[in-house]
Amino acid sequence: MATANSLYSTHKCSKCPGDTAYHCVSCPCDLCPQCKENHVKDLQTIDHDVVSHRDKINYIPTQEICVRHPSHVYIKYCEPCELPVCFHCRKHRTHRLLDVEIAYKTKQQQHRGTIHTIRSEALFYRPVLLPRIKTDFKTCHTEFSLYQSEMLTKAQTLKHLINKVRKDFMCNVFCDFDFKHRCLKQMIEMSRHIVSLQEYELRYVQPAFTFSALQFLSFIKTALPQIHLTLHTSQLSMTESLNKEDVMESLSAIQITERGNRRVGNQCLLKLTSGAEFHHSLTLTGVGCCDHISCVTSDRVWVSDDGDNLMLTNTTGVPLHRVEDSCRGLFDGKGSHTVNSESELIYIDRKYNISKLSKDMKTTTTFIERTVSTWRPRCVYWSPSTGDLLVMMYNDDTWTGKVTRYNQSGQLTQTIQHNIKGRGLYGKLSYITENNNGDVVVSDHKSAVVVTERGGRHRFSYTGHPSGSGLEPRGICTDPLSHILVCDGTTDTVQMIDRDGQFLSHLLIRPSGIFSPWSLSYDVNTHRLWVGSEDNNTVVIYRYITRQDALTDLNPATADVMESLSEIPTTGTEKPQQGNQCLLKLMSPPELLHSLTVTDVDGCCHISCVPSDRVWVSGDRNKLMLTDTTGVPLHRVEDSCSDLYAYRGLHTVNSESELIYIDRNYNINKLSKDMKTTTTFIERTDSTWRPWCVYWSPSTGNLLVGMYNYWTKTGKVTRYNQRGQLTQTIQSDSTGRGLYRKPNYITENNNGDVVVSDWYSAVVVTERGGRHRFSYTGHPSGSKRKLWGICTDPLSHILVCDDRTKTVQMLDRDGQFLSHLLIRPSEIFSPRSLSYDVNTHRLWVGSVSWFNNTVVIYRYITRQDALTDEHRPRPDGDAMSSSTPAVEWR
Repeated sequence: MATANSLYSTHKCSKCPGDTAYHCVSCPCDLCPQCKENHVKDLQTIDHDVVSHRDKINYIPTQEICVRHPSHVYIKYCEPCELPVCFHCRKHRTHRLLDVEIAYKTKQQQHRGTIHTIRSEALFYRPVLLPRIKTDFKTCHTEFSLYQSEMLTKAQTLKHLINKVRKDFMCNVFCDFDFKHRCLKQMIEMSRHIVSLQEYELRYVQPAFTFSALQFLSFIKTALPQIHLTLHTSQLSMTESLNKEDVMESLSAIQITERGNRRVGNQCLLKLTSGAEFHHSLTLTGVGCCDHISCVTSDRVWVSDDGDNLMLTNTTGVPLHRVEDSCRGLFDGKGSHTVNSESELIYIDRKYNISKLSKDMKTTTTFIERTVSTWRPRCVYWSPSTGDLLVMMYNDDTWTGKVTRYNQSGQLTQTIQHNIKGRGLYGKLSYITENNNGDVVVSDHKSAVVVTERGGRHRFSYTGHPSGSGLEPRGICTDPLSHILVCDGTTDTVQMIDRDGQFLSHLLIRPSGIFSPWSLSYDVNTHRLWVGSEDNNTVVIYRYITRQDALTDLNPATADVMESLSEIPTTGTEKPQQGNQCLLKLMSPPELLHSLTVTDVDGCCHISCVPSDRVWVSGDRNKLMLTDTTGVPLHRVEDSCSDLYAYRGLHTVNSESELIYIDRNYNINKLSKDMKTTTTFIERTDSTWRPWCVYWSPSTGNLLVGMYNYWTKTGKVTRYNQRGQLTQTIQSDSTGRGLYRKPNYITENNNGDVVVSDWYSAVVVTERGGRHRFSYTGHPSGSKRKLWGICTDPLSHILVCDDRTKTVQMLDRDGQFLSHLLIRPSEIFSPRSLSYDVNTHRLWVGSVSWFNNTVVIYRYITRQDALTDEHRPRPDGDAMSSSTPAVEWR
């Protein structure tokens, strides 16, 4: 039996020492009230399902006393009256009654969205809106008091004037007799006078000479003086004038604007993070790639590929619904669908009509029917601000495009086609969207991002990064801060520009798991960016916008703990100095030693050095041969991998001078030093994966193999020990996204980093344990690149051939660009392969250009001068300054 001294334990918050009051079902975790408020406001967890702790344990208190019958408890809920009732509430007995618990759960589910909005949005906006409302209230009260006093003064003056007019009118008009009566009397008198005059004229004027002059004089003496021609008028007068404008000014001095929702600018609520933060990735079933994405909710999107597949999916990637009559996307527009405010899908069907699918996905109606055969819709976008539908049209005969706007009734209201000079604005359009300022933003196929204002005036066209890399625009979208985001097929990046077309940054560069971003969609509710892939069915979700710090501060207790932890120094992070830095140094400029023309190979796709000035060289069409500095073949391997375009590291040499290579059956063979015996070192057992490149590690004796999966278009790196046993696989980063697309060349740095030249688009570097360190995509970052052969040197530099700039670029071990070591090397012009001989410190550079089979040998590292350098170690950053000239042969 429990006593007064019994100890009771309470549930504690998972974030701080506070007591639990709420539970997050999505995490899951327990939360105190303060942490709950931060949890639902944070964009990272804004869509999490947070319930009260009693809902977590499914406890619903039903023993509540009836206010009308205190001796009884509520047992039912009257649905028509929306009131809880007890057994004695007799007037509700004929109504529809529900069990209290069932009614509670039903109502809670109905208002779940409202509760979530209040928690995540209303409470977030409150700190910004409430002070402004209070300030506006005080300002309004002060200004209204001034107007009120002025209006009262003018009202008194107006009242006084009206009273005076009324009094004057009553005194002068209605004081003796009725005004109407006076007018009637005057009319009778005037009639009588007129009759008298007529008689006078008849008697004395018309009969000529029938009366004497004496008679006339006598008549006018007696008759005419009695006629008095007078006009009686009212004598209305105002002692003080009334000004109409003055009265209107008094009554309209206070301006009352139309009532609406108070809004706060996104600049006050949101800000950019330091970089795009990975949130989630999903692999979709039922589509081959992700050409276009339309967000419905935070966890549901419509996705289409380059075929006729258009499906609704959630964050698990499982199809929820499929549209059967969508437009075939292979040769048509990519942005062929959009979602309106009612969560209805609007899409282009196979007949090029624009159809609408209801929210419950049961009814499909034709929203806009195609009437002109020469124009067909390519992409659509529903505008949240106006409710209009923007449609991009294309004419196959003239190869021109235009943008049309339709209202909510499907009526055409605007056409944007030409600039002010009458020239066409658009070519073959692919995607369309609208910015916060009303600008219409269009992704024009293989040309530019074309932006016009709301009225149709051309504002600007964005044609790519200022470096001149050009632009191959694909998917586009805008964000709440009015940035324009566009996928660029030239650099495989997502570029961010401002509303005026100024380049801001490469938001994403060759994102892991996607490599070639194609489609974009921004969810304004959770502030998440959905990015779809061109080559596979992967969608990756990022967040690069967050809420302002002042509105999302942590619990004070948590903040103090975090601050304390941040002050603890971290040890062991210093980089060890390499011994070679004490012995070797860079030369400026590199020295050309020798060149040779290799016979009987079609290009020098890969080079593997052997001691004593010999190298193995491979070209395309399964040619692999050993040669010396004369270029004469010494030995040929007949069963090397057969590939028309074998631009990859198919072979390597171990410490025993044995050749390790990939054969035609994709086994990895070993050729003895005397070139008499060939053995299978690693036999291919998985038909879905092919070995694509190999490298033997001098430091560990391991064999690194780059693998490629033709069906999934993905790669991985495997490590084998000296007995051919698999010891490691490197395939994904810490978030589970794929690191490699197609490993063409592979090597290892002095610090143990695994360095891979992946599908000519990036150099991907992971540490010895497999953690992704960085990816290098060219100089400047995000520029045009076509990266091929790689190697490292004794100073831990990474060297890579760039076919776009025809250079050999040098990076430090951390991926920072140092210099163009070689620019169009002598007799090569297009460097493709590299191999560094650590014994002689010579760099072998191979060419592939119009079957050029030239190899050029350079030296750019020499020994330290003991008298001048005193063997002092020099960091990579000082090894070669930016002013170091590069060797260029014209």
